[in-house]
Amino acid sequence: MTSPSPPSLSRKEAESQVRSWGFSHVFTWTDGGGAHYAPHKHSSLTTHLILSGSLTIAYPGSEEDKDKMKKTTTTHGPGERLDVDAGQVHEVWIGKEGCTYVIGE
Repeated sequence: MTSPSPPSLSRKEAESQVRSWGFSHVFTWTDGGGAHYAPHKHSSLTTHLILSGSLTIAYPGSEEDKDKMKKTTTTHGPGERLDVDAGQVHEVWIGKEGCTYVIGE
């Protein structure tokens, strides 16, 4: 899900915005360029509001992947919101410039 927000939001404003979406556990995280998270899943819905940099997400093993025989990937940058459903297996790569994002769980 993509929901543009002004990239100029401060960390506090961005965390407040994510809380307003109904998430009670909210924090800001920064990954260095080239970081990678192997396929994993979470027990509840998570959201990511990108403040700077970019990340690419794939959903290995999804029905769409099985049809295409490849991973479905999308890249997200500043101001974009990305939701991952509970139990959805996903894999993440951080862009070469790194990425700072607010996570809501």
